[in-house]
Amino acid sequence: MLNTLQDLGTVFLRIITIFPLLLTITFVLGKRAINEMPIFDYLIIITLASITGADLADPSVKHIPTIGAIILIVCLQRIVNHLMIRYRKFGRLITFEPTVVVYQGEIIKKSLKKWHYSIDNLLQMLRENGAFHIEEVEVAIIEANGSLSVHKRQSHNQTSDIQPSENLISFPVILEGFIYEDVLNYLGVSKAWLRQELLKKGVIRTDDVFVAAVDQNLQLTISTNNSSEHIPPFFH
Repeated sequence: MLNTLQDLGTVFLRIITIFPLLLTITFVLGKRAINEMPIFDYLIIITLASITGADLADPSVKHIPTIGAIILIVCLQRIVNHLMIRYRKFGRLITFEPTVVVYQGEIIKKSLKKWHYSIDNLLQMLRENGAFHIEEVEVAIIEANGSLSVHKRQSHNQTSDIQPSENLISFPVILEGFIYEDVLNYLGVSKAWLRQELLKKGVIRTDDVFVAAVDQNLQLTISTNNSSEHIPPFFH
């Protein structure tokens, strides 16, 4: 019983000392470590969490070396960030490059594969950015921190004079070659109509279609498995 109370007292004292230290470290790391979480900062946070968790959960772990390890890790983070700012090539080695996933209304399949994103992930992120019609997207970029930046075409920009007919929602009818008949039924069209529209765009096989979407005006937009070979480069 006495040992248990001593252990609880030890843990309580560690909490009192460790949390002010972590709060100070949070201010030292800056807002970027909270909001953006680049890959290196992500690893730093995981490491700090592991060390802190072990220190709080096991009273037999020596407390002073734990505090020393936390301070050294934060110093390492500051040094690496300084090198990233001063030497861009070094920074590019330890982080991800921005990747274009939509260009001029077409989804880039190879970019999604590079990031291990599914088409469902991308469509969700586009909707979260207010893009419900793929055709309205001029360029969409997955940033180094995993967030999606979307630039809409000028005619669809919120600051422009948008006509109601332009403010449409597109419904995916083909994803990775699979036809969604429920969506076709909702739109009041058939498979035959869809194949005819694909032929107008030079597509013979649905297996060649990565994404196809139809809006309320029955306008079809497609992204094939080999869409947009000429993609503009974006760097940090």
